[in-house]
Amino acid sequence: MVLQKNSDLVRINARRTDVFDIFNFKHYVGPNPYLDAGALVFDFALVDSREPLPIEDYIAIIGDRYPDLGSQSYESHAYLFAQAVSEVGKLDMDLHLKHCSVKPYPDFARISVQSLHERTTREVVYFVWDWFEAITQDEDFNFEEQLVRLQNRFRASVYGGPTVYALLRTAYEKGIPAFYLWEEGLMQYGFGKKHVRGVATTFNCDSHLDSEFTTRKDDCKAFLKTLGFPVPEGDIVFSEKEALTAARQIGYPVAVKPVVGHKGIGVTADIQDSKELESAYNRALAAIPEDQITRIIVEKSISGSDFRMLCVNGRFVAATERRPASVVGDGYLTLAELIRLENRKPARLDTPTSPMSKIQIDEAMELYLQEQRLSLDSVIEKGRTVYLRKVANLSAGGMSIDATHTVHDDNIILAQDIAQHFQLTCLGIDVITKSLSESWKSSNFAILEINAAPGVLMHLKPSEGESVDVPSHILETFFESGTDSRIPIITFNKISVEELQTTIDHILLQHPNWTIGAVCRDAVFVNRSKKVLSKNYNSNVQTLLRHPKVDLLIAEYAEDILDEEGMFYRSSNIVVLDNPSETEMMLARDVFDSSTVVIRKGNDISIRRKGLIEDYTLAEDEPFTRVYLKETGTIL
Repeated sequence: MVLQKNSDLVRINARRTDVFDIFNFKHYVGPNPYLDAGALVFDFALVDSREPLPIEDYIAIIGDRYPDLGSQSYESHAYLFAQAVSEVGKLDMDLHLKHCSVKPYPDFARISVQSLHERTTREVVYFVWDWFEAITQDEDFNFEEQLVRLQNRFRASVYGGPTVYALLRTAYEKGIPAFYLWEEGLMQYGFGKKHVRGVATTFNCDSHLDSEFTTRKDDCKAFLKTLGFPVPEGDIVFSEKEALTAARQIGYPVAVKPVVGHKGIGVTADIQDSKELESAYNRALAAIPEDQITRIIVEKSISGSDFRMLCVNGRFVAATERRPASVVGDGYLTLAELIRLENRKPARLDTPTSPMSKIQIDEAMELYLQEQRLSLDSVIEKGRTVYLRKVANLSAGGMSIDATHTVHDDNIILAQDIAQHFQLTCLGIDVITKSLSESWKSSNFAILEINAAPGVLMHLKPSEGESVDVPSHILETFFESGTDSRIPIITFNKISVEELQTTIDHILLQHPNWTIGAVCRDAVFVNRSKKVLSKNYNSNVQTLLRHPKVDLLIAEYAEDILDEEGMFYRSSNIVVLDNPSETEMMLARDVFDSSTVVIRKGNDISIRRKGLIEDYTLAEDEPFTRVYLKETGTIL
């Protein structure tokens, strides 16, 4: 099928040389008339001034970059364009955005592509448009450079953090509702009284006192010592002079780090003399937030490898060895060139799904190279491995190696004993030892610090070794399944305020202790109490699903709301449709296998329940209300 060209169709966004035009963008956060997921919807048309190339020419070039697209056939340029946007939209990160649809009209096609972050998806559309136009005009197109720009755009979004995205994707796969609370800067998982909120691996059920305590490395270290666990000898200093004195008393080598910090920023290990100490002190000082006083830890530097042990809900689930960034010489390239070459590897894309970050060049690296009598201009002999840092900082390019199945039972017990003392969902315990396969009781073993907001990517996507599905462990702490994350939802295509109140009263008679959230176009209720109605309809729905006491949601979604905003949630337990339009029939499109759908057309009633259909005609003067109120018993 080829779209007809209409000379009366006015160019909207097309440039003078373009053969395609794209316009009428609309973003939906959830199911909508075009797709059963959050989507960017736009119109695609051919313009009259120039002829596009045969579709096979576009397929040939696009197929070189995406072989799966090259092996398919397409009804029109619009269908190819939709598939290209969907594929590029994964950003070479294997994002879970895989759905798209095309609805043809005489003069244009309406394309819908699954979307998570509107701005990124919109830029993907423009990127593919530019690619198509470059193919048409036989012009060079810097695909890879532009793709990196899109990756950075998503990386900077609220969903682009590795831990946030890993949890979001896992929630999607498990059927757990998840969305971002823009006003609060938090992610929400689940609905109503079932929900939890959090930032990365910290959640609203965690103790803020315990979380804050872990940031006070000095107090936390003292606490671990009282429990009888091994911690390095050290002291807190407030000036460079005190640091030098402490180092002499402890004895070199020492490690230096700020009392308050994260991600290894400002941490220097294996300091051998006063000159190195001065540089390390300044790095630690620079890492201290402006609102914090100067407090720096100087402690004995323990030889061994750096490990992270992770506990979820008090149970050990994963361990990772962390190694400093390194490169291997080839006898020709300088260190700087080797680093540039290493940073080009797909594994170092520094995206929410790549196992390693790019290697960062900074003062700490250059000083460490000087200790090895090297510089960034040094040519490294073939086969020689050069470590670029003393500290295994993953955010600066370090490597993660799975060690979960090597951990000695004594070390697992130690990790769990520590975790039991903290009311925290996730706890990372950083230790240094020769090997986790040896008991801490009989080896050179020290606990460096504990972390109340540990990342998950080092376990989920290690540089080497098997993946440990930490996001599943975390979400299963709150929800055994996707069903456990949801509250019952009743959805109407039309319902009056009076009918809404009647429905609320009917349910409260059977469950007087429940809290019911309800919304129609004219009112919002929590039980019998009327609340403020927002102009943005889905804001009302989100507010009710954010309510920590709500046991059940009742919501109206009429055609104009579906067209304008789409739905906020997917799937209902009961759908009640009163003489529905074609658009409103989408409410019955995505329901659970156990859901009930009640449809009235005139006086004819159809009830679909667990695969069975019951049809009958309303008796004279029999209200429709009686029909659907009877069905509420299936979810109460």
